[in-house]
Amino acid sequence: MAQLSQDAPPLRVAIIGGGITGLTAAYDLTRNPQTRPIAVTIYEAGPTLGGLAAGFKGQPYWEWPLEYFYHHLFTNDDAILGLTKELGLGHLLQVHRPTTVIHQQGHNYPFDSPLRLLLFPKLGIHHRLRMGAVLAYLKYHPKPPWRDFDRLLADEWLAHWMGETGHDMIWRPMLQGKFGAHYTEVNLAWFWARIFKRTPNLIYYEGGFQALIDGLAKQLCTQGVTIQREQAVQAIRHQSDNTYTVATGQGERRDYDVVLSTVSPSLFQRIAVDLPQSYLQQLQGLKSMGAVVVTVALNQPLMEQIYWVNLPKGEGFPFLALVEHTNMISPTHYGGDHLLYLGDYLDPDHRYFAMDLEALLAEFTPHLRKFNPNFNQSWITGAWVHKAKYAQPVPPVGYLQMIPDLRTPLPGLYFASMSQVYPWDRGTNYAVELGRRVAKLMQSDLAA
Repeated sequence: MAQLSQDAPPLRVAIIGGGITGLTAAYDLTRNPQTRPIAVTIYEAGPTLGGLAAGFKGQPYWEWPLEYFYHHLFTNDDAILGLTKELGLGHLLQVHRPTTVIHQQGHNYPFDSPLRLLLFPKLGIHHRLRMGAVLAYLKYHPKPPWRDFDRLLADEWLAHWMGETGHDMIWRPMLQGKFGAHYTEVNLAWFWARIFKRTPNLIYYEGGFQALIDGLAKQLCTQGVTIQREQAVQAIRHQSDNTYTVATGQGERRDYDVVLSTVSPSLFQRIAVDLPQSYLQQLQGLKSMGAVVVTVALNQPLMEQIYWVNLPKGEGFPFLALVEHTNMISPTHYGGDHLLYLGDYLDPDHRYFAMDLEALLAEFTPHLRKFNPNFNQSWITGAWVHKAKYAQPVPPVGYLQMIPDLRTPLPGLYFASMSQVYPWDRGTNYAVELGRRVAKLMQSDLAA
């Protein structure tokens, strides 16, 4: 193994984006440099780190911040759980067993275990057993054939093997809610990954996900990483000596030996203008959904015990998920506020992205009476809206061949985004996994 040379000048590395992937990559790159010191600078366009997992304190009396977009972990999310323990933050991990339901024609049905599937009253026993057999095949197959599933349409395959009755009642509405008009394009590998990874027990951080982000940022500072907040990168320019100039909107220009971009594919196209056309076309071929989430604080619970409600768009709901966060996490951490997320995945040009909070509340909150007929506007003590135009990749058939390489064709320029965690769904666990994977790749290239 090559020895670390303290006499060599530090390798200058820029990481664009202060989300979980970028922070994790910075941590691994500077934790144990192999051949020469590494000086990492993280550029984050916003005021806070953490990307979609970042938190906010909606009221000054909240003890814990709350994520902009609803978050939890599964008990088998080994990458992020391992990083948490590595940072000495394992004591923050709390295991919960909340209730998840699907909403059907005015009623909520628990749907988070095989037994509850078998007890689901809206389907006959034959349909339930058939559906259970298909789900068991997907979850417990000894050699998960997900690469074969990349070539199959989820909607078509599920309807064939589960039967139209069961699929049309449960899984098709979920696909439609998640992907809108694109649901028929989604491949079976994505659906397999969702079933394969789900656990009934969920994990949440004491102090929210912000506690992990803050702990990771603190460790990065200890390791000498420079973090620049509110520094939006406008351009990454490739120089003739294979270095890069990073220019920000504040007029700053700095040179680096290596650059890792963790921003969305569309933003990467705009700022990495020297990329070859073939790689740009790969980026252009990636389709994704945005997310709009309205968070509402109430002075009393909306529902009893239910944490998560999956909603069928066909019944007229303007959002996909109703998440009563404080039915899993005690409202005492939020000054007694009962917190709801009303969230939806949407095409980036959907009208919700142009609507303000007041307009969204007027559209969303009347539907809360379907879950508690006593609800009225006086219960609301606060509300916030958060939007992200890049939140959910759409994986069509053949997506495996569409994924851009982490190494771009330009030497020393790397790209890592949630579009590359496939077949897994978006999430903080895979952001950590991706950050570690790209850091290992970069270290290997630097040692070569």
